[in-house]
Amino acid sequence: MNRAIFEFNQVVDKALLKPVAQGYRHVVPAFGRDRVRDFLNNLRSPIILANDLLQGQPDRAMQTAMRFAFNTGFGAAGLFDVAAPGGLPFHDEDFGQTFAVWGIGEGPYLVLPILGPSNPRDTVGLAAEWLVDPLNLHLDHVGQDWAIWTRAGMYGVDKRERYLDKLDEIERGSLDYYASLRSMYRQIRATEVKNGTVDLKTTPSREKR
Repeated sequence: MNRAIFEFNQVVDKALLKPVAQGYRHVVPAFGRDRVRDFLNNLRSPIILANDLLQGQPDRAMQTAMRFAFNTGFGAAGLFDVAAPGGLPFHDEDFGQTFAVWGIGEGPYLVLPILGPSNPRDTVGLAAEWLVDPLNLHLDHVGQDWAIWTRAGMYGVDKRERYLDKLDEIERGSLDYYASLRSMYRQIRATEVKNGTVDLKTTPSREKR
């Protein structure tokens, strides 16, 4: 099932997602892409703050709250990350990571249509985030569903653009592209659960089993 969904995702990626990401990189300079990424990161602050608290990390929660205040107030509503140079670097958290901290196992590897690599724990976490995100709830309440989907689309394009070079490298160097992506996903998530920093340039590009 995973491989069948993976093949479907590959068709969609090559026909739509990758060309859009390449066009985005070509049209929008690095400075503009950074502004989009900072803005999207700032919008995630309430979710990150909630997960910091749920993981019992008050220091990181305070850092998230201060980042949100500084970047919203002094960074043009989050378009500029003015907090990072001041000693408050960005960190991400999600419900999948929180469930892992609570001791819930990841379960079997899953490939979701369009969304790609996941597992049962992260899939439930993703659904929880979508349902409780305060911005999404507000936009839905005021009948601005288009803004929810626009935000999701922007996030997807930004993420695909960031992975353009790495995924091309993996595909060229792998005997089994599916297995390599599975290994990469598991390693990245294990690092994120431990609050490590993921560097796409050094992430292994091959399945080593």
